Amino acid sequence: MNTFKQGRYSGFIKPISYFIDLSIIVGAIFLFEINLKNLYPFIFYACFFWIIIAFKNHFYEVQRYTKVVQIFTLLLRQIVFFVFVLYAFIGFFKQPNISRWALGNYLVLVFFLVTCFKFLVFFLLNKYRSALGGNFRKVIVIGDTEKTRQLINIFNARPSFGYKFIKQFSVKGDEFSLQKCFNFIIENDINEIYFSVADLSNKQINKLIDFADNNLRELKFIPDNKDIYTKKLKYEYYDYIPILSLRTIPIQDTVNKFTKRFFDITFALFIIIFILSWLTPILAIIIKMESKGPVFFKQSRNGFNYKEFDCYKFRSMTPNKDAHLYQATKGDQRVTKVGAFIRKTSIDELPQFFNVLFGDMSVVGPRPHMVSHTNMYAQRIDKFMVRHFVKPGITGLAQTSGFRGEVETDKDIINRVKFDIFYIENWSLLLDFKIIAQTLINALKGEDKAY
Repeated sequence: MNTFKQGRYSGFIKPISYFIDLSIIVGAIFLFEINLKNLYPFIFYACFFWIIIAFKNHFYEVQRYTKVVQIFTLLLRQIVFFVFVLYAFIGFFKQPNISRWALGNYLVLVFFLVTCFKFLVFFLLNKYRSALGGNFRKVIVIGDTEKTRQLINIFNARPSFGYKFIKQFSVKGDEFSLQKCFNFIIENDINEIYFSVADLSNKQINKLIDFADNNLRELKFIPDNKDIYTKKLKYEYYDYIPILSLRTIPIQDTVNKFTKRFFDITFALFIIIFILSWLTPILAIIIKMESKGPVFFKQSRNGFNYKEFDCYKFRSMTPNKDAHLYQATKGDQRVTKVGAFIRKTSIDELPQFFNVLFGDMSVVGPRPHMVSHTNMYAQRIDKFMVRHFVKPGITGLAQTSGFRGEVETDKDIINRVKFDIFYIENWSLLLDFKIIAQTLINALKGEDKAY
């Protein structure tokens, strides 16, 4: 089995930008005599609406190929809406004593400092990429057209974009082979694949898409025109070259990632403090009374980006050497009496909230499989590896849709993968709430395949 690896963008840039901007918004308040009657509600109000406006404005979605004029547009739009919101505070909360002049000076300073910081980060990152060669992504280009040649020139001429062009594959001639491309990508740890739609057949494109999905590589189209082939494609420009991204993953957005992680930590702490704190000692005694062995069962599974982690459960079987190789089946003699109950009610999964707290898992996401099963399904089931673009979950859309427990046929795992991909591409916090609620209902009434 190949070692799957996906190069990532710098994950700390956006959170640090949020922190610095909010620090500017809060700190600048103390430099002016605004005559605020209630300081802390104003601070909360300002920070809250700054984040909301930034989210709607995509204020922190500045990419390595973003133009300076686009940043100016983002800044102007952000500050205009922020000005309206802050002046609305006066009338909405009936604050006639607030100095409008001082508030105006405060907003000018905030705009100036935020602008300086945003461009400082932008130019420092560009310098870091162009001068030091850091924060780069290795790319290849498949196809030989005018647009692919222009794109390669951009990669070579604009090191500030942070793309390291490795190789171009021409599809003309008998020597071209997609398999050679695939081998080269794996051997050289290529992060992104760019290809010309005009140069490949539909069959070749499908093979390329399947390879990218199954090996966690980012695949981007170079179209002949501006026709959008599917609503899920993301349209971007590198200078004047249009680029289509195959799949957008909402959870990878910084705000969404923070929101989901905050919810995961909060929910996990609630379960650990108010349920596991008293349930664990009781179950420990019952499990120990019925059979010898540890209270907790630890199993290696594949998580985000195919990384292995130790997944925890309450032990529901008698200790056996096959626990890491074979799933529980109906009437499985390895399952203890207490084990049958906690498996039927999904109580055995509760220790995984510690995995959530540690950051290996999420409350909701694709269920992680045993390593041996992951290796098998990755080879047999198309697009199985897509589920590793996000953290695995304690529960998931596939599980609440009837595809939990034992995999009896390939159809079971194929349907599970379909639901997992739908979840990844259509994630929302509301969807998570819906899945959690359905999981609780299923646990209370019991499920046929929970054995």
